[in-house]
Formats: sequence, structure tokens, C-alpha cells
Amino acid sequence: MKRLAAATVLVIMGAALSLPAAHAQSARPAATQSKAKGRLFPPQDLGLIQAPDREQWQKPDLIMDALLIAEGSVVADIGAAGGWFTIRLARRVGPNGLVYGEDIQPEMIEAIARRVQDEGLQNVRTVLGTPTDPRLPTPVDAVLIVDVYHEMDDPVTVLRNLARSLKPQGRIGVVGYNAGGGGPGPEREERVDPQTVVNDAAEAGLQLLRREPVPPFQFLLVFGLSPGQQTAESAPAAADSKASRAQKR
Repeated sequence: MKRLAAATVLVIMGAALSLPAAHAQSARPAATQSKAKGRLFPPQDLGLIQAPDREQWQKPDLIMDALLIAEGSVVADIGAAGGWFTIRLARRVGPNGLVYGEDIQPEMIEAIARRVQDEGLQNVRTVLGTPTDPRLPTPVDAVLIVDVYHEMDDPVTVLRNLARSLKPQGRIGVVGYNAGGGGPGPEREERVDPQTVVNDAAEAGLQLLRREPVPPFQFLLVFGLSPGQQTAESAPAAADSKASRAQKR
């Protein structure tokens, strides 16, 4: 009888211990079940990153100035989500410029398209990328990666593909949250150390041009092509120009 009672206690304890894990797994959204999708921002929560005070702490003009984004520039907003930064880029580059609003979630692409239509903008093109390749269709003057670097499973490959889409003097800006955990943004353990981004960029053939704070919550890192990459990017353009001149003769 004592053995039966002991066995019963063990079964109940085992079931009780397993309950929290099972409950936690079922409570997570479907998008967090796998590593590939676990850190992607859910489209249904877009309202959280479009708060009225974002303009104050995100400081879009400071960031665009650091990337030398001006009227007529061709730029890309990587991981554009609902297009908050995309429309600000579009206003900055004007009708003679072009903005690619890229994301890997079709729901985000739809959200960007709706916002662009609501704003009456004609200089934005949406791009559905992949987790490792933004698939930008033309060379760009600047690339902006705002608050999404921590969601990338293979950031080196993403940066390497972006480097291939960059014009010789183009710039890539990475904006992330400071490690302290204050303010909006991801949990402290998900925040990426700036030096990690610098190391990833170097592996992708990029060099750090500028580092500056975006107070009170963020940092900005600006990268350009390394000298070797600039030469490689310039060679096809030079060859095309030479071929064009030969055809005119």
C-alpha cells in the first residue's frame, strides 16, 4: 500500500512539474515557435512602434543627416515593418529620389503599401526580401537598418548582400538600443552590443566610418565599403562606361 501511495505521489509530482513548460509553450504566439521566426516583430503589434513620441527619441533627421541622405538619393529601409521610417525617407529624398521599403514578412509589405498610399507618396517601392538577402533591385546611396539587427539570424550574410547593393561611396546605418535596457525596444538580453555589429560588418567587407549616440536610448553606427570593396564595386561601372564610349565611336 505504501508503495502504491509513493508511486501515486511521484506521478502527480511529475505531472505538476511538466505543466508550466507545456503551458508556456502553448501560450507563445505561433511566430515564436521556431528560431527562424522567433525574434521577428509580429505585424499585429505595429501600433507599439508607431507611438506619437517616437519622433522625439528616434531622431530621424539626425540619422538621415549622418547617412548623407538628401534630395534625389536612392535609399533602402531594411526591416521596414509598417513603414514609419520609410515615409520619412521618402519625404527627405523627394520626387527625384527613391526609397525601397524592404521586409521579409508579407504582412509588413502590405502595411507599408497601405501607408504609402495613405500618404500619397509616389517614390516608394516595396521589396519582399529573404532572411539573408534583402534583394534590392538597384544600387543605393544609403541603407538604413533601424531596430531590427537583433532579429537577424545571419547578419554577416545580410550585410554582405547589402554591401553588394551599395554604390561605391554609399553608406549603411545600423541603429540599435543601448545595453542598459531603458526605454522602448527589446529585452536587455536581446540587445546587440555595438562592437558585435562592427565585427560583423568588417567580416562583410565594410568599415566603420562614424559612431554616435542617438540619445536617450540608442546608438548609430555608419559603415562604408572597405577600400578593396570600393574598387570591386567601381570596376563594373568603369567597364560599362568604357564599352559605352566604344560603341559611340
